Amino acid sequence: MKLLHAILFLMTSAAVAQQTTVTHAPFGKLPQQGAVEIFTITSPDIEMRVTTYGARVVSLATKDRGGKMGGVVLGYDDVDDYVKDTKTYFGSVPGRYANRIARGKFTLDGKTYQLPINNPPNSLHGGTDGFASRNWQGKAIVDGVELTLTSPNGDQGYPGKLQAHVRYIVHGNVVRIEYGATTDAPTIINLTNHAYFNLAGDGHGTILNQRLTLDADKYTPIDPGSIPLGPLAPVEGTPFDFRTPHTVGSRINADNEQIKNGSGYDHNFVVRGKSGDLRPAARVYDPTSGRVLRVDTTEPGVQFYSGNFLDGTLPSRNGGKYEKNAGLCLETQHFPDSPNEPSYPNTELKPGDMYRSITTWTFTTEK
Repeated sequence: MKLLHAILFLMTSAAVAQQTTVTHAPFGKLPQQGAVEIFTITSPDIEMRVTTYGARVVSLATKDRGGKMGGVVLGYDDVDDYVKDTKTYFGSVPGRYANRIARGKFTLDGKTYQLPINNPPNSLHGGTDGFASRNWQGKAIVDGVELTLTSPNGDQGYPGKLQAHVRYIVHGNVVRIEYGATTDAPTIINLTNHAYFNLAGDGHGTILNQRLTLDADKYTPIDPGSIPLGPLAPVEGTPFDFRTPHTVGSRINADNEQIKNGSGYDHNFVVRGKSGDLRPAARVYDPTSGRVLRVDTTEPGVQFYSGNFLDGTLPSRNGGKYEKNAGLCLETQHFPDSPNEPSYPNTELKPGDMYRSITTWTFTTEK
């Protein structure tokens, strides 16, 4: 009996040690949108802070190979800095349609809709006042936080009243992001997270020496305005072949038209496997810290962006500046401009249907 009690005590202690805690606190106030909150989600392996402003990941700390915790996403510690920064979308959930729509136009059920042109000549990340600049409603849930947003009919030109939610859940060394939405009229939707990762540490140089693997045999070539040309292209024989690990910087300056069009990497890759199934999309390894990030998703694509337009004007948390290539993004998504390309996976959401998407970030280390 004593042995049984000892075993039960050890099991209970282990369970308590592994549990995730969630706390919240004020994070400033917006003139038109009221109080902003920030939630801290802590497990034995991860400490992540999420704010209601833009449903964004403000910080995310993980262990290096020596067991030392350190931040691995770019961002700010003040909501006012996020409000002033209208270009990077650090850590946010852009919407109603993440990425670009050509000329800000799409047709649905025979009607053409016009969106704001905020990335001339195209619409980017939902328009001039997209989901990244909204103060979502937040509440603590088991092991995480749920953020909800109502987007009214006609919001930024999009049809239908949309009810959206994002859940960030932390279990051990895994962050799970669950997206969901419903609508009362046909509309389009494409949600993602725009975190900029630097596994060497936030503000610790560039990501050019970090080794990237993408589970993609094809990608979507783009025009100079970053709109897909249509047909998928094989990555084989190009600087876009990350089927085996390559450092981000090894081919980023290649004499290649697509590299020039994106000013580096800013392209959608077609994730292998069945869309809707949670499967590997990307892996990043930093040799200095030993940190590894694996990205799994149910989405058909992942946008790999190498931080090409960071230019040293934005302040980093360590007192420096965010220089070019200071972070990389792996935005799990439907393809850019899908509403205007019938051959791409469909992004329409109809009344009575539920939009669902899951992405996980798994953090480990290597010697």
